Amino acid sequence: MDSKLLQAFSDWFTISTNLLLIIGVVFFIKLPKGKRANIQYWLPFLILTFTVFYENFGAYTNYNYDLKKAVNAYLGNTEYPKFNLWLFNIARRQVGVILYLLLIKTWLPPSKKKYINWMIIVFISMACALQFSGIEPLYYNQPIIFALGANLILIGSGLYFIGMITQDQFLESNPLRLVSFWQMTVIMFTFSLNYISSVALLYLFAVNPVLGSSLQQFSSFMWICTLGVLTVTIASPLIPKVFEKEPFYKSYGP
Repeated sequence: MDSKLLQAFSDWFTISTNLLLIIGVVFFIKLPKGKRANIQYWLPFLILTFTVFYENFGAYTNYNYDLKKAVNAYLGNTEYPKFNLWLFNIARRQVGVILYLLLIKTWLPPSKKKYINWMIIVFISMACALQFSGIEPLYYNQPIIFALGANLILIGSGLYFIGMITQDQFLESNPLRLVSFWQMTVIMFTFSLNYISSVALLYLFAVNPVLGSSLQQFSSFMWICTLGVLTVTIASPLIPKVFEKEPFYKSYGP
């Protein structure tokens, strides 16, 4: 096997995401047919699969320099052909944000779901406007788009936690046994950390490379935690003694 190809896929983060996908596929197949059709389970599985796909594709672009250079040239980036920011801008900072907003929406009561719909419309509109206007090209870092997406995720998570402390159904439940609580908690911390690190990372790498590298590694660890919680979500119907049924679905049905 090509040593460069092996090196591209031997990073601990890539290996961890691939293992989580394998575990997620096994549990998803084991779910009853009705559960696999339920958005509570197929959406986390979709996010897990999509994330592992683009992370592996990112690893491949680091191996296949000619492909990365060709895509950059097509997008108009001939100055930094070794960058693959275009991939992560599309996958993680745009499509990923939309998927996580949809995930948050599944745990909100009907009266709050409309806010997520508007957030998605605003985000798509702003992202398209910033890219097509040339303010934030697809092949460069996109701090405005990322900040907008991260803040919308945090607002959506806030809507969930507000419901948790105001709705009687949640007050009667044990949050530590709710899959939605763990999802929202880890998503909130992951996007908060990535929002902070995206602002300070370039500066830290310039003045303190060790601290910058450590922050980047911890950010990757939080992404693994997020994917881990999604995997547990897929498996949750198979371990009913660990998790309770979601209060929202007790009242309004699945």
